[in-house]
This record gives sequence, C-alpha cells and structure tokens, in this order.
Amino acid sequence: MRRLFPVTDMTAGPAAPTAPAGPARETGPAGGAGAAGDGDWSLDALADAYAYPEGAGPWLRANMVSSLDGAGQHEGRSQPLSSETDMRIFGTLRGLADVIVVGAETVRLEGYRPARVREAFAERRAAAGQGPAPVIAVVTGSLDLDFSLPLFTAPLVPTLVLTGSAAPAGRVRAAREAGAEVLFAGDGTRVDPARALAALTERGLRRQLTEGGPRLLGQFVAAGVLDELCLTISPTMTAGDAQRIAGGPRVAVPTRFQVASVLERDGFLFTRYLRS
Repeated sequence: MRRLFPVTDMTAGPAAPTAPAGPARETGPAGGAGAAGDGDWSLDALADAYAYPEGAGPWLRANMVSSLDGAGQHEGRSQPLSSETDMRIFGTLRGLADVIVVGAETVRLEGYRPARVREAFAERRAAAGQGPAPVIAVVTGSLDLDFSLPLFTAPLVPTLVLTGSAAPAGRVRAAREAGAEVLFAGDGTRVDPARALAALTERGLRRQLTEGGPRLLGQFVAAGVLDELCLTISPTMTAGDAQRIAGGPRVAVPTRFQVASVLERDGFLFTRYLRS
C-alpha cells in the first residue's frame, strides 16, 4: 500500500519526533517500508488513517466503490468491483463506526448480516466508549424486508429500522416482533435524511457510516448532511447502464469536496474527500 496524498516533503526541514512504533504499527502511515512499499498496512495503521474527527458532533461518512467508467455496482452488487484491500478498509470503517446506515434495497441485494465483533478493534472501541460492534440502521419507507433474517433476529445489538410516521402498521409490528427497534424519522412514509441522522445522534451514535445504496447516498447529498466520502476507484470497466454511487434528484448547486488522502494498492485508489 502506498500513500499518494498527502505527500510528506522529507527535505523541508528536520523531521518531527515520533513515538516508537510497536509491533502492530510496523507498516502504515508512520513511515518505513510499509508506507511506501506494496505491503498491506496493519489494521491498527488503517484505523489511525481513517479515525473519525475528535469532537462531540455527529459525522456522516460514506464508503462506496466505483469502476473507472462510473459504475457503482455490477449486476446489482458491489463485490465484483472490490479487492482484498478494499475489504480490509471496509472492515476498518465498520470497526470505527457507532452505526452503519443502509438502505433497504442494499440490504436485500447484498444480503446484509449483523455486524460482528472484530477483536482487532475491541481495545480501540472500548477506549472510545463504544459497544463491541456497530449498530445497523436500515432506512425504509415501506418496511418491505424479510424480518426472519439474522440481521433482525440475531444481531449482537438490536437492528434499528428508520421509517416514516405513516409506515404500514403491520410491517412496523413485524419488525418489532423480530427484535428490531423502529424509529420514526419523517412524515408520511418518507424518511427525512437529516431527521434520521438526528435520531441516531440522540441515541449516542455519533460516528455514522453509510454504505449506500446509491439512492440513499443521493438523499444524504441532497440534504447536505454528508461530511466525508471514502471512495474506492476500481481499475475496472463495466460498460452497461449500472447506477452511479449516488442517485436521485440532482442538487441545484454541486456540493464541493476536497481531497484528504489517496492510497494505492494493486491499481485500486482508496480516496477520502471531506466536504468543503
């Protein structure tokens, strides 16, 4: 894994002192062979590179993958565009989050399961006052979901269902009977993106991660609540008419983001953009 941006100019002046690296930090952003070479960074180094900003306010981060020609998926799934390193970063972002916010269509297409405990992040999560695994929150207006799936019946922490105040009563009852907690965050059957995130923040779920799909990400962009985009650019071409990473109505004025970091491995670019 190589860091392409930001670039540290080692000739600009004396190097700042750094703490000695432990065994788990032999590769990664701190320098050495792992920083410029082709080896994988340790999970601890990735967690440092993708740490949420300090502070009490909420922070919404999206994690998406795109082909070179702009496809956000292939045959309905993101996995064909991914790589082993992409999945390590995917797991790292989950390991840092309080909550994973996902649309109902993505739950159906990707076969979502409960988030699991990752021992590699246990100490870091405990120090941050987090539970052993992130909560999964499903955004759905119709509640057209299979509530017999393990995501709802056997999670480590109860799955949240975010819906509108006029959601079908029978489906709300089915969700609750399966063990999910239902939160109302919108009028009618529509879920308001800002109200959904506020409801999560009120529950102490400040470090927010969304994995899409494109329709949900588009709603977050249109509402102006997306703080960060972690975008993997896959060295693949799909052609066809696959969705982009964000869909829905266009915004009146494009939202500007600034690049925060770029990593590379095996031709994949792992980028981070922050809202300007």
